[in-house]
Amino acid sequence: MLQTTKRPDSPVSIIGAGIAGAWQALLFAQAGHAVTLHERGDEAMTDATSHWAGGMLAPYCEAEIAEPIISRLGLRSLDLWRRELPDTPFNGSLVVAHPRERNDFERFARMTEHHRRLDAAGLAALEPSLEGRFRDALFFPAEGHVEPRRVLPKLHERIKAAGGTIKFGSDVSASELDGIVIDCRGIAARDEEPELRGVKGEMILIETDEVQLARPVRLIHPRWPLYVIPRENGLFMLGATSIEAEDTGVSVRSALELLGAAYTVHPAFGEARILEFGSGLRPAFPDNLPRIGIRDRRISVNGLYRHGFLIAPALAELTLAFVERGQIDNEVMQCA
Repeated sequence: MLQTTKRPDSPVSIIGAGIAGAWQALLFAQAGHAVTLHERGDEAMTDATSHWAGGMLAPYCEAEIAEPIISRLGLRSLDLWRRELPDTPFNGSLVVAHPRERNDFERFARMTEHHRRLDAAGLAALEPSLEGRFRDALFFPAEGHVEPRRVLPKLHERIKAAGGTIKFGSDVSASELDGIVIDCRGIAARDEEPELRGVKGEMILIETDEVQLARPVRLIHPRWPLYVIPRENGLFMLGATSIEAEDTGVSVRSALELLGAAYTVHPAFGEARILEFGSGLRPAFPDNLPRIGIRDRRISVNGLYRHGFLIAPALAELTLAFVERGQIDNEVMQCA
């Protein structure tokens, strides 16, 4: 069993400064460990999967398709987001559907909890831009969202404020590092985790001042739900595809479906300016569930799939509990 204490001479090295590695580094640094976070990319993190993420903190909505462990980790993570970044927006999230997807909408309502059904007037009161667009909606008031490209730098600053060190442009392997090593490389860790696969998530960034939304909106769709996620300064992210492919392009079909579905949410999106197309490869194991693997003083945290921002804080808390107290979470941890 790995044993350690909160001492500066017990170093902890973390590889990968995306959302998984950032939360590991933050909680370990706050606990008093001598933390070094290694990132092979530069400070902009444009090559990281986190750069292309939606940043939705929606454990109740995800319960429609995800295993219960995702909800458990997600709910705990909401508390950690509130604790560490109190300005995180928790304005809730909305689920809407057009009449032809009515059956799927009702199924979504049955499969999820902690939502409130709004009629057309209630929806308009909550989101005036959607007035007259849908006859009802599901409102999940406890959910939130973050903007990945803004929140990652904040986490990195919190790590440094807690005494941790971040080294960008540091392409290291675990064998080169002393002490405890936590591998959060995502899909790049297939040299150690051959079961990993990349699941492509595509996104489009658009800009318009004709629509204002205070919270993410999910539109039930025949293939996959579309997410319209508000950013600052009139920006919106359109996303939610999960494609079993490992290229990093955006397909014509996906672009047409994302843009067409957004237009049906609000016609003003048809006049929006397209600023960016992009995609990231989400690391996933065959069961699409996260794993914390433990091999002596080497720990891997991977397989966060499409739930990275939702569950990364709770996974970091579990890793810290194991290192400091030997505590095992049997649903997530695998010991060699």
